[in-house]
Amino acid sequence: MASNAKQLRSLKDARKTCEKYHPGLIRALKKLSLADRESADSQVVEIYRRHGGPGLLVPQEYAGPQASAADAVKVQRAVGSLSPSLAVASVMHHFTVAMLFSLAASADRLTPEQLKLMSAIATDGLLLASGWAEGRTDQNILLPTVVAEKSDDGYIVNGSKKPCSLSASMDVLTASVAITDDGGRPSLALLLIPAGSPGISTKPFWTNPVLGAAQSHEVTLTNVKVPTELVISSTPEDLHRLDDLQTAGFTWFELLTTAAYIGTASALVEMVLHNDRGTPASRAALGVRLEAAVNLVDGTAKAIDDGLSGDESVAAVLTARYATQDLLASLMDDTVEMLGGLAFMRSFDISYLSSAVRALAFHPPSRVSVAEQLAEYYEGHPLRLT
Repeated sequence: MASNAKQLRSLKDARKTCEKYHPGLIRALKKLSLADRESADSQVVEIYRRHGGPGLLVPQEYAGPQASAADAVKVQRAVGSLSPSLAVASVMHHFTVAMLFSLAASADRLTPEQLKLMSAIATDGLLLASGWAEGRTDQNILLPTVVAEKSDDGYIVNGSKKPCSLSASMDVLTASVAITDDGGRPSLALLLIPAGSPGISTKPFWTNPVLGAAQSHEVTLTNVKVPTELVISSTPEDLHRLDDLQTAGFTWFELLTTAAYIGTASALVEMVLHNDRGTPASRAALGVRLEAAVNLVDGTAKAIDDGLSGDESVAAVLTARYATQDLLASLMDDTVEMLGGLAFMRSFDISYLSSAVRALAFHPPSRVSVAEQLAEYYEGHPLRLT
């Protein structure tokens, strides 16, 4: 990785912000090689936990630092530059935390039991695994197939979530499920399930070494009992509209995920600068594209801090994500070429980081799946993620 002799300006800023919230984390990660940080048996998640990673977005009244969206995306860029796996895995935790605490502002949305559990995130370093994905191509994650059946004192849950990041380190599994209310109407619910609950098991799912340290495997739920107090329901009036739970989750997920991959791309661009590869014009061309992506995400984060919400926030983060996706794809091609064939042959880091950046395109929702809805939104209609 690049030394301090020649640092990328935006990445230096991101590292400074990361040090503010997680003192010593960057230094601890740098003690390991990239190969060790990204291996399937990597210790980066526990290093992150020891340096206060889980509490980043926890409000101050719950003993957290309550990072703003603008600071959170910088932290994700810094982490992504050193460990793409950790950045991706931590996104799953953070967007769930942000979503839950956004609901905590509404007294009628969270129970005392839910708030008690959430109060331990910053103080005890609890990690929340996010069980939204179910391993089906083009599936709508707002309509899960995992079903929770009503019981006398809560719900009984069956199904599986895959890939589920942090599956080996999670303290709590947050899982989206389909439920039916007393009127027979289907809706989405989020369950807070202690990881040690009977009926939860994990088996290998992610076999690609790229992002292997994110612990993205299959979590199976077999007759898992979840008390009513740990169930958060969304509104059933219109399944095609984003309600408060879904909106908060989408916004933070897309924002932090995009920032994480910008960080990974930044590490490669910094290699070009450190090694004086290419001409000043070609290096500037890399910088223009990278900084455009940085500014897209930073600007969107600031807008969210300033009050952007609802459909508008979801559309903004999706726009920033897909534009960044295009910028990083062309950026990686030119960056790897400028670093040269010999460097590629001799460096694990170059091939690994360039491959990791490509994974941004695989995160939901796919561009094709929301193209019609985004086009309608740009034309003035409500955003409907169906």
